[in-house]
Amino acid sequence: MNDPAWRAGLSLLGRHRLTFDLMLFPRQLAGAARLAADYPDQLFVLNHCGSPIDRDADGMRAWREGLTLLSQCDNVAIKISDLVAYDHDWTLDSLKPVVMHCIDCFGTQRAMFGSDFPVAGLHASFDAVYDSFKAIAGELSGDEQTALFFGNARRIYRLDDMSSAGLLPA
Repeated sequence: MNDPAWRAGLSLLGRHRLTFDLMLFPRQLAGAARLAADYPDQLFVLNHCGSPIDRDADGMRAWREGLTLLSQCDNVAIKISDLVAYDHDWTLDSLKPVVMHCIDCFGTQRAMFGSDFPVAGLHASFDAVYDSFKAIAGELSGDEQTALFFGNARRIYRLDDMSSAGLLPA
C-alpha cells in the first residue's frame, strides 16, 4: 500500500468514481487507515470483515482494535462476508459478535452483507449464511436491515448510476 506506482494507480479511480475493495488481514488494518486518510476522496470497501482468522483471544483483540481504527475513516465501508471460512465450526452464536462489532464500528450506513458465494459454499450453504445474517439483523430496524442487505451496496457501488449510464446491461 506504500508503493508509489500503486498509489498513482489508486489515484486514478477517483476520476471514474470507482470504489476500491481492500482484502486485508488484521495486521494490515492500521496501514489501511493511513491509506484511507491519505486518499480522503476515495471510497474503500473492506472485504470479509478484515479477515478475523486468528480466533483466539489475542487474535480477536487485534482484529477488533484494527477494525475500530479503520472505521474512524469516513471513506471506508465494510462488507460483512465470508465469515464461515474463518470459523469452520461456526454457529449463530460464534458469528454474531463478529457481525455486531462490524456494525458497531461502521454503523448500518457503512456496512453491507455479502454472501461470498460460491467460495463460501465450501463451508456452508447459501441459505444457512443468509438465514444467519437475517437472524443477527433481526434486532435492527427495517430501514437498517434494508441498508445492510441491499441499499448500501446499491449506493456504495453506484449500481443505479452505472446502469443508467449504459455501463451495465439493462
